[in-house]
Amino acid sequence: MAATAPEPRHDRSDAPPIAEHALIGERPHYNVTFLFLALGGLALAVSQSLVAPALREIQIDVGVSTTAATWVLTSFLLSASVATPILGRLGDMFGKKRVLVIALTAVAIGTFVSAVAGSLGLLVAGRVIQGLGGGVFPLSMAIIRDEFPRERVAGGIALISAILGVGGGLGIVLAGPIVDHLNYHWLFWFPFVVVTIAAVGVFLVVPESPIRTRGRVDWAGAVLLAGWLVALLLPISEGRSWGWTSGRVLGLFAAAVVLALAWIAVEIRSREPLVDMRMMRLRGVWTTNATAVLLGAGMFGSFILVPQLVELPKSTGYGFGGSVTQAGLYLLPSALMMLVFSVVAGRIISAVGPRLPLILGTSISVLSFLVLALAHSEGYEILLGTTLLGIGIGFAYSAMANQIVDSVPSEQTGVATGMNTIMRTIGGSLGATVSAVIISSFTASDGLPREQGFTIAFAVSAVALAGAVLAALAVPARR
Repeated sequence: MAATAPEPRHDRSDAPPIAEHALIGERPHYNVTFLFLALGGLALAVSQSLVAPALREIQIDVGVSTTAATWVLTSFLLSASVATPILGRLGDMFGKKRVLVIALTAVAIGTFVSAVAGSLGLLVAGRVIQGLGGGVFPLSMAIIRDEFPRERVAGGIALISAILGVGGGLGIVLAGPIVDHLNYHWLFWFPFVVVTIAAVGVFLVVPESPIRTRGRVDWAGAVLLAGWLVALLLPISEGRSWGWTSGRVLGLFAAAVVLALAWIAVEIRSREPLVDMRMMRLRGVWTTNATAVLLGAGMFGSFILVPQLVELPKSTGYGFGGSVTQAGLYLLPSALMMLVFSVVAGRIISAVGPRLPLILGTSISVLSFLVLALAHSEGYEILLGTTLLGIGIGFAYSAMANQIVDSVPSEQTGVATGMNTIMRTIGGSLGATVSAVIISSFTASDGLPREQGFTIAFAVSAVALAGAVLAALAVPARR
C-alpha cells in the first residue's frame, strides 16, 4: 500500500517546551541564540554578492579573462546549491547545532583561503569551501523552530529569511567603498571576522536540539541531487560565454533532466530518502517552492539591472554616470526595507499565517518592476522602485520560510527549508541570466546597451513576479 503524505503541522505541538527551559536558566535566552545565527547568515549572504562588483579588479589582479573571473561567482553558487539541502538533512539526523558549526567553520576556512589567494585557482577553491556553508540558513531556521518560544518562532524565521536578501543587497552596496579605499582581498577579510565570531558563538551558547530524524545518509540521493543541480546551474551561469546552442550547454541541460528524473525515482524507492518526495508533494511545500523560483528570478534581476543602469554614462541619454559605490547606494533602500518589513511580516504571520504576507509581498514586487519599467530616467524613480522591491521581498521571503515550516514535521525542517533555499537560487540564476541576455541583445553601435533593453528586462521581471503572485494564491491558508 502506498504511503500517505504527512499532514502539515501548524500547532508546533511537537516542539520541546523551550520557553520553560529559558525561564529557569537551563538554556540561553533565545535572543542570544538569534544573534549568532544572524551573524553567520549575514556573513554568508554578504559573501555571496560582495565579489560581484569587484570581478573586473579581480580579473586584472590575477591576470585572467572575463569568462575565467566569473568562476569566482559560479563556484560559490554551485557549491552552495549542492550543500544546502544535504546539510539540512544531516542537521535533521545528527544535530542541527553540530552541523551548523561545521558549516560556519567551512565558511570561515573558505573565506580565509579566498582572502590570501593570489591566483584564480586558489580563489575559486576558497569560494567552493565557502559555499559549503549554504546550509547555514535552513539549519538556523530549524534551530529557531526547535528552540524559540512558540510565539517568537514566526518572527525569528522571518528575520533570518530576510537576512538572505538583506545580505545580498548589502554586499552590492559595500563592495564599492571597500574596493575603492582598500583592495578586493578585504571583501573576504571582513566576512571572515564576522563568521568566525558567529561560529565560536554558536559552538559556545546555542543549545543542541533534541529533535532528530533517525536513519542513514542516502548517498545515492545526495550524489544524484548534486549532479542535476550542477548540470542545471552550470550552463545557466556560463551559457553566455559558451553559447546557448553549444554542445556543452545543451548536453548539460539534457543531463540535468535525466539526473533529476533518476534522483526522483531513487528517492521514491528509498526507505530513508535524502528528500522525502511525499513531503515535496504537499501543497504548502510545492506551491511555496514555485513561488520561490519566480520570486528569486525577479529579485536577482534587480542586482544586475539597477547597478548597470546607474553606471552607464550620461551620454547615453538615460544613464546616471555613477560609480560602483553610487550604484550600490541605489540598492540600499531595498536592503533596509527588507529588514524593516520582515519584522512587520513576522507579526502578521503570527496573527493570521504566512499566506497573506506572501501574496502582499509578491504583489508589491510586481509593482516595483512596473515602476522601473515605466519610469527610470530620474534618480527618485529608481529609488522608488528599489524601495518597493525591498518591501515586497521583506514580506515574501519571511512568509515563504514560515510557510515551509508550517507545512512539514519538525524533523524535516532542515531539508525542507534547504530545498526552498535552492529554489530561490535556481530562480535567481535564471533571473540574472535572462536579464543579462536581454541587455546584451539590445546594443547600440558604440557597444553600450540601449534603453529599450532595460525596459524589456524590467518588464520580464514583472511578468515572472506576476507568476509568483499566482503561485502564492495557490498556497493553502493556515488551518
